[in-house]
Amino acid sequence: MTAQAPERPANNALGLWALLRRLRPINIITGPLIYGMVLPLVFLDLSVWVYQYVCFPIYKLPRIARAQFNAFDRQELRYLDWVSKAHCSYCAYAMGVAAFSSAVIQATEAYFCPIKHQHKQQALVASVVPYVEFEEPEGFDFDAKLETLRQLQTGEHSNHPSTRL
Repeated sequence: MTAQAPERPANNALGLWALLRRLRPINIITGPLIYGMVLPLVFLDLSVWVYQYVCFPIYKLPRIARAQFNAFDRQELRYLDWVSKAHCSYCAYAMGVAAFSSAVIQATEAYFCPIKHQHKQQALVASVVPYVEFEEPEGFDFDAKLETLRQLQTGEHSNHPSTRL
């Protein structure tokens, strides 16, 4: 009886090696700035929560559930390594804080001044920023897709076949 080799994880579930392959020096430089925002984000999150907890009952407005703005679903994706999942958790938290804050501000604005703006303020939506679909197709190469999407976002996209979506 021969021992079977353990099944190799998806090409992106290699942890530190996958991170080093796609790491850019500019990411190392800007990383502390990105993660330095955690304190202001937590402060904003708590401040908005306390504000609505205290003021919404006074205005007889229904409270907005903070939990409905949590989207920590990327942890389920097998093609992400643990480092990418940690980054995804941070971004999910930041996006949740922004969406929750926006919802509380919109409810407050509607209470005090329910007049539409002449020029509607548009939120940045996923159709403007390229995203990878939430799926795990067989043979999916997250690193290659990440590079393509970065090129699209930064205007470095060419018509070369390897950078097409």
